[in-house]
Amino acid sequence: MSSLILDAEALYNELLRGMRLLLASYDQPPMLVGVASGGAWVAQRLQKDLGLAEEIGILSSSMHRDDFSQRGLASSGKTLLPFDVNGAHLIVVDDVLYTGRTTRAVLNELFDYGRPASVKLVTLVDRGGRELPIQPDLAVARVTLPASQTLELERAEDGQFSFQVQDR
Repeated sequence: MSSLILDAEALYNELLRGMRLLLASYDQPPMLVGVASGGAWVAQRLQKDLGLAEEIGILSSSMHRDDFSQRGLASSGKTLLPFDVNGAHLIVVDDVLYTGRTTRAVLNELFDYGRPASVKLVTLVDRGGRELPIQPDLAVARVTLPASQTLELERAEDGQFSFQVQDR
């Protein structure tokens, strides 16, 4: 196990500040779409803390993963988009960006539902290690971990976030 300690609540508060600046660049607030499950947790909390009226969307990467045959459907929740994505400005929210494969999969899922006007990507942590040319528009922290470890967001019953570093 790693000795890396990340204060997920401090990172969330920094993301909240960054999102306020990002939202100021839009004429109308964009829709938030969280990546199941950690990204959806962050998006739900952002929606509440930013006072956004629209319900968030949730994107599953299950059907478009390039390792679907190994992971199957159980790896994430179901896609739920309670709004029309055609012509919408969207912000995809994720907890941890690593290889870029989950992001690619959720973008493919998103485009199955329509053609947004724009899509931005925000994340709490960018851990590098990209295998695809995907970069966040906003990342609060950048960390490096060995490929043998995972970084997972956890949510307590009171909604507080924490990170766990696990050996694979």
